[in-house]
Amino acid sequence: MTGTQLAYLVVTLSTTAANVGIAAADLAGARFVLANSAQVGVPRSWLPWLAALKLAGAAGLLLGLFDAALRPLGAAAACGLVLLYLGALGFHLRARVLYNIAFPGLYFAAAVATLALTVSS
Repeated sequence: MTGTQLAYLVVTLSTTAANVGIAAADLAGARFVLANSAQVGVPRSWLPWLAALKLAGAAGLLLGLFDAALRPLGAAAACGLVLLYLGALGFHLRARVLYNIAFPGLYFAAAVATLALTVSS
């Protein structure tokens, strides 16, 4: 296994785990999720849909990771997550809620890294 392949494996699994975790928090209505979404202007009714997008992205990443024929699906899933978190960053900036912008920023960075490694591997 080359260094790039190992990085692809580790980053993709980490991104997948992070998205499953935050989707579970969205679905459970975790206090921090509800508070943050209210601050940035995301309606509570959107949370199940956002969780579904995160879970779909995580599933696509795993499918692309474990089946080379589905690698384009993994790239599409990573691209979708990049766009999702770009939107989250936009909501934070629009609402001027910058004290916790690092959280969507980290998810965005993980999705970008996964996309770059998916394309390069």
